[in-house]
Amino acid sequence: MGDAEQTPPATATAADPATADTNTNTNPESTPENAQKTEDLEAMLARHRKELRDLQSRVTQKKKGATKKTRRRVNEECGEMERELRERHAAEVAGVVAAAGGGGGGGSKMEEEVVVLDSEEEEEEGEEKEGQDKTEDDVAAKLEKTSIANDPPPPPQQQPGKKRNRQKERLARRQAEVEAASLQAQEEAAKMTDHVALEGAYIARVLQREGLEEVDIRADGHCLFSAIGDQLHRQGVTERLLDYKEVREVAADYMGAHREDFEPFLELESKSWEEYLQEIRETSVWGGELELVALARRYGVRITVVKEPRDEVIGGGEGEGVMLWVVYHKGSNSGRHYNSVRRIEAVV
Repeated sequence: MGDAEQTPPATATAADPATADTNTNTNPESTPENAQKTEDLEAMLARHRKELRDLQSRVTQKKKGATKKTRRRVNEECGEMERELRERHAAEVAGVVAAAGGGGGGGSKMEEEVVVLDSEEEEEEGEEKEGQDKTEDDVAAKLEKTSIANDPPPPPQQQPGKKRNRQKERLARRQAEVEAASLQAQEEAAKMTDHVALEGAYIARVLQREGLEEVDIRADGHCLFSAIGDQLHRQGVTERLLDYKEVREVAADYMGAHREDFEPFLELESKSWEEYLQEIRETSVWGGELELVALARRYGVRITVVKEPRDEVIGGGEGEGVMLWVVYHKGSNSGRHYNSVRRIEAVV
């Protein structure tokens, strides 16, 4: 949990007159600009495949390290990670398509087409050269057998047809592939659930019901601790506003003093317990549910986390302690993020 994870169709554009071929008609599909757009799309799709492989490796390691107590939570987190990665990939594809004026999810197919087209061009050029050599040999043989004085004049030689522009034909075929993939991406995007919109609508309903509105917290990796510091001060738990460094220190101290309550729920992998606490204190590593539990116990408060599809109350029993409110966005443009809230009537 935390702030920012990094996170994305139209028809072909008209050709720039400056790129027109002076010997043939202008062809907008053969411009270097369109070729570059295709290359950019193919590079992005290659990156997507690598990210999926990397995620699968991470998921495998996490599941291997899961215990009986943590297996269910690990499986849920792995499923959520995969869903978010695929949604980001779909959004990036749609974004590149919209920005580039044509693109989509057919990168690997287009790479195969390029190889096939290049092979076709080499074969066509070889056949053309072979035909020319054969024609020259036939002419030489006929001249040896023919008397110029006795033979009638040869018929006028036919003018050769216009030479095919194979580069333009190849680019045109590639552009057609891009446009087809673009259309497919648009259709798939239209069928996808807009999770960001659903999340925003849910949060808006909850805050309106409670008479609250969001207070934006900077997305810098410390948002959970900054939001809790803001809430502690707004609800009168602390006399002054604590900055994120102080809140991080409080959380790390409490977890260190109650190690047996927290360590079993952490996937430390290659780091030690002490290294984990040091990261909480001194770095911008994201905070999560365990840090919220530690802060709720330390200050004797309850914390309501407003998040779609249902809210979560951390710490204390019903009706016990002051209630703090934070809003958790898992589908924002900057990734996972926490904001604070305030009463609407308190706004001046």
